[in-house]
Amino acid sequence: MAYDEETAGRVRKLLSRRPDVTEKKMMGGLCFMVKGRMCCSVSGRGGLLVRVGAEAQQSMLGEPHVMPMEMGRRIMKGFVRIAPEGYQTEAALKTWIKRGLDVVATMPSGASTRKTSRREAPKRQRTK
Repeated sequence: MAYDEETAGRVRKLLSRRPDVTEKKMMGGLCFMVKGRMCCSVSGRGGLLVRVGAEAQQSMLGEPHVMPMEMGRRIMKGFVRIAPEGYQTEAALKTWIKRGLDVVATMPSGASTRKTSRREAPKRQRTK
C-alpha cells in the first residue's frame, strides 16, 4: 500500500531546513530519519507514526486520534500512530513532528550506536 504523498510533502516541508534529515522507504511507508534515527513515518496503512519515547508513550495514547503503533502483533515501544484527523492542521502536524524531533535529539546518532557482534568483539584472555 502506498503512503499518503500529500502528508509526506507536508512533513518534508517542515523538515526541509534541517541538513540531517534523510528519507527512507521502510515499514510500508516513508520514514523521515534525523541523525540516522527514525523521527516519524508517513504510513502506508494510513496515518502518521511518530517516535515519542517510551516514557511519554502512555500519556500520548490518551490524546485524541492516537493509538499504539503495531507491527504484526507487537506494539512498538516509544512510538504512536496518529490518525489523519489528528494532524489535519499545520499546527497539529508541526506539534507531532516537534515531538519526534525532541526525542531524536536526546539520542546518539544512529551510525555511532552499532552493536558489536560476538565475532567482532575482542577475545578475552583466560586467567588461571
